[in-house]
Amino acid sequence: MKNSLFDISGRVVVITGGTGVLGREIARYLASEGAKVVILGRKKEVGESIVKAIVEAGGEACFLVTDVMNQEVVEQNCADVLARYGRVDALLNAAGGNMKGATIAPDGTFFDLRAEEFQTVLNLNLTGTVIPTQVFLRPMVEQKKGAIVNFSSMAAFRPMTRVCGYAAAKAGISNFTAYMATEVATKFGEGIRVNAIAPGFFLAEQNRALLTNPDGSLTARGEAVIRQTPFGRFGTPEELCGTIHYLISDASRFVTGTVAVVDGGFNVFAM
Repeated sequence: MKNSLFDISGRVVVITGGTGVLGREIARYLASEGAKVVILGRKKEVGESIVKAIVEAGGEACFLVTDVMNQEVVEQNCADVLARYGRVDALLNAAGGNMKGATIAPDGTFFDLRAEEFQTVLNLNLTGTVIPTQVFLRPMVEQKKGAIVNFSSMAAFRPMTRVCGYAAAKAGISNFTAYMATEVATKFGEGIRVNAIAPGFFLAEQNRALLTNPDGSLTARGEAVIRQTPFGRFGTPEELCGTIHYLISDASRFVTGTVAVVDGGFNVFAM
């Protein structure tokens, strides 16, 4: 008899930020495992191209334009998902990003931080996790089962230089994850779990210029990251898929409130 602990076939998985480098790879993988994937993002053409590739490979997926900081838009997204599939089994809060004004350049100081862009980064990453969680949690409560996976970061564990706004937001996400795990379990039952994943350094749109030069060589910061990573390299997007799969499957049914680290050893390296 086949073990069904990791079986996610037929499960409806919603991914915010699904058009990003990490989100799209996770979407493709989950669809290949039989999940019905709903990609939420701002880039319609990109989202539709991802869906096309998934469908051509034999998977099932759809794309919805969203704004994770707009409750009404996310509510409509949820209504559309329920009209199409009738349920929501998992939510991956992968939407996020950074802005120049919320960072501090090597030759700058804290006084160069722009408060309005700091606030925008907090809203995009933290509030942009809270709103989809609130909206998509409702059908999970009604069906008494579901899994939510938030996206934290190495910056949540360590006060890294430069990324002031992003680090504050990701630390908030780790805290929010722990809070929601207790909130949901004690009020709605053990069938709904809330966890997070903390990727190490993966090259994506928002950090490529920070870590690599136009010719592909490492910047000073990229070199520092590699020195700090025992595996001696950046992660590849597909290396997040196994942990995500575990966290949304019944294999992790007694796991909630945790932040799963996928970082090639970055967070444990001391000297």
